[in-house]
Amino acid sequence: MRAKDIMSSPVHAVRQNASVESAAELMAAKAVTALPVLDADDLLVGMVSESDLLWHRVPSDPTAHMRRHADTDPAYRPGMVVEVMSPYPLVTTPDTDVADVAEGMLRHDVRSMPVLDGRKVVGIISRRDILRAMVRSDEVLAKDVQHRLDEYADGEHRWTAVVDGGVATVEGTFTDDTERAVAEVLARTVPGVASARIKVVTPS
Repeated sequence: MRAKDIMSSPVHAVRQNASVESAAELMAAKAVTALPVLDADDLLVGMVSESDLLWHRVPSDPTAHMRRHADTDPAYRPGMVVEVMSPYPLVTTPDTDVADVAEGMLRHDVRSMPVLDGRKVVGIISRRDILRAMVRSDEVLAKDVQHRLDEYADGEHRWTAVVDGGVATVEGTFTDDTERAVAEVLARTVPGVASARIKVVTPS
């Protein structure tokens, strides 16, 4: 399963010169905990999280002395997202394995990760997205795999999909190696499917 299979797209993002208040409003409206920050060319320049937006609102922040302007003006309240965002965010690509994405999130203690195609943000993955994909039942996964197979076969039920323990088995007859490979890829890319295999039935 790849990042592109479970990422959220289109992405809710904010401009680096947007106000802190507008970023907070967008987070609340879209029920997200972090937003990619883009420049005028729609390129990623940072990430802003709920904690980034809140730190200057909390008087007891023990790191206030490390923040910009805090040493000369303790009452300073940043107005733009660029002043509070985290630059150089951890990112991934559409074809990265979800297991690697999860490992990166845990290692760097981040809750969401932008997905880049080249330099453009094409999606975002949160810990919740990964958990949601992992807890789908075998029955639900089998229905999803079957739907994709039937669509590929122009509505015909040429193959049967079974999922056991997250492992999908596609059974049936195939015209050639290419068709077998396509069926396997269709099954493997269903969010929640750990792996897929083909079981060829020989026509009687």
